[in-house]
Amino acid sequence: MIRAVFVALFLLAVPARAEIEIKEVTSPGGITAWLVEDHNIPFAALEIQFKGGTSLDAPAKRGAVNLMTATLEEGAGEMDSRAFAEAREALAADISFDSGSDSVGVSVKFLTENRDQVVDLLREALINPRFDQDAVDRVREQVLSNLRSNEKDPGAIASERFDQLAFGDHPYATTGDGTIETVTALTRDDILAAHKGALARDRIYVAASGDITAEELGVLLDRLLGNLPATGAPLPQDAPWLLPAGVTVVDFPTPQSTVFFGQKGIPRDDPDFFPAFVLNEVLGGGRFTARLMSEVREKRGLTYGIGTYLVNMDHADMLLGQFAASNDKVAEAIQVVREEWGRIVTEGVTPEELETTKTYLTGSYPLRFDGNGPIASILVGMQMDGMPRDYVTTRNAKVEAVTMEDIKRVAARLFKPDDLQFVVVGQPEGL
Repeated sequence: MIRAVFVALFLLAVPARAEIEIKEVTSPGGITAWLVEDHNIPFAALEIQFKGGTSLDAPAKRGAVNLMTATLEEGAGEMDSRAFAEAREALAADISFDSGSDSVGVSVKFLTENRDQVVDLLREALINPRFDQDAVDRVREQVLSNLRSNEKDPGAIASERFDQLAFGDHPYATTGDGTIETVTALTRDDILAAHKGALARDRIYVAASGDITAEELGVLLDRLLGNLPATGAPLPQDAPWLLPAGVTVVDFPTPQSTVFFGQKGIPRDDPDFFPAFVLNEVLGGGRFTARLMSEVREKRGLTYGIGTYLVNMDHADMLLGQFAASNDKVAEAIQVVREEWGRIVTEGVTPEELETTKTYLTGSYPLRFDGNGPIASILVGMQMDGMPRDYVTTRNAKVEAVTMEDIKRVAARLFKPDDLQFVVVGQPEGL
């Protein structure tokens, strides 16, 4: 079954305005995908996401999904890790796997002439991974090395402490990479269980872009994914929000403190999301004209850079920010952030700020669609966020529709300076 909707996008690789057809394809076996066909170049990209991710780990098995995902390319079927790598290179295929808090991702790019062979190779990795003990041990050492490095990384320390404060005993409270203790204790059986629980048909989201038809994609989906387990491990519940207000200092010997701060955010499907999105860009966007960049960096020279961002996860929504400052300046920087957090509520934004921000957000959005890989990634993300296929045409209109009244209402609703928590990793003076 194929349904199509036409959307207009400004793209880098095509004339100023182009009609792009997003098709919804349902395979004979019932797997759904979104497709953008482009037959100008004999090349296509496929993006697959399995909902759940590292949040599926049991507390004592933290890091199992991450280790499993990192080991998928270390051999499959009759091929050991070297043979798998050689086969991939011979096909000029780009295959990668990654895990996050809410999903396990598979990205693949292939030439049309090698499509069938690449699909067969990827199918072996997904359906029949070897998980040889020597490969598991080798990848485990890489993960452990990263975990040891994180113990000396102020940014990682700040992020992990913030999550601990916010989420209690929910999986979000600890890194999906696991701890040195849990990763060291993982067995091959744990990896097999993580594979069965994370890669299942009841949680698949797929998008494709490039030189492939809807009929070809439908056949490909069943061949590639049809033999996965029907259901996977239960998804976690929504996370509690336990973050206290205040400042938490983690002593760390360094001349510069790293600061991770935030409060509760707003859901992606909330009617006020777009005003909040525009507001955040005014306050903490990466441009030098954003208020925090102007006040904290440009006027006072307290930091090299500062930014805030809305974070929407499957089970929690946050408004986060971060910066680094020398130990003698971090207390002043925190005070300025608090003041700006409150000022956007009491004073709102100027008409000029609103218009320039909307111009930036609407102008930069189409530039993301600059190739088959980015398009497939965007489309699969839209599916996971529950967006309709015409979102790419309505998104800028939603930004443009934000009014000064919306800004005032949502600023009062969302920005809570008294709720901010600042996690400071360093040896700050005056805190």
